[in-house]
Amino acid sequence: MAHRETNGSKLFIIVLCMVAACGAVPINDLLDRASQRSDTLHSLSTTLTKDLSNHVPPVGWTVMPRPSLCHTSSLQTPNDKAQALQLSESDLMSLARSLLQAWRDPLADLSNSANSLLHPSQSSISNKIRELQEHSKSLGDGLDILSGKMGPAAQTISSLPYRASNDIGEDNISKLTNFHFLLSCFRRDSHKIDSFLKVLRCRAAKMQPEMC
Repeated sequence: MAHRETNGSKLFIIVLCMVAACGAVPINDLLDRASQRSDTLHSLSTTLTKDLSNHVPPVGWTVMPRPSLCHTSSLQTPNDKAQALQLSESDLMSLARSLLQAWRDPLADLSNSANSLLHPSQSSISNKIRELQEHSKSLGDGLDILSGKMGPAAQTISSLPYRASNDIGEDNISKLTNFHFLLSCFRRDSHKIDSFLKVLRCRAAKMQPEMC
């Protein structure tokens, strides 16, 4: 499975690089492929979050940080679809790229921590986290290429500091709780990224706003 995903990620980037070189594929087709990739990213993170929710003990829920403490919360993003539709294409691309870049180190922390996670599906979770890393990197590389075709504003990336840590907890409960919290933050942001790219795809296809 991991080998097939890696090959798929490489093909995704190869296609985008060919387009950047010769402009053979319309930008709406590129956005459609990017949207499909972001949808996969969000679906996988949602599945992982649900799997973990079933094993977080009651005490874990009482001490779990609030969503407002996610390290990307300082980034001003639309609260709903109506607000997203008011933003320019460049702003939407900039937000999507900023969120993706902000998760490079946190996903690495999740991958390292998954190896010692006390969970009956630890091995599966570890493999899926690596898939998240692959999907995130390939999507980020693809959006870098797309942003280059959209102008300087789309290439702007907001810095969202993350306090890196190789150990997300000192005991099993805190590890599972913090792991779930961090993954929940990623699931929320992957939904935003997917939503922004879907709006961009709709605009490129000249669809009516209510159809996006």
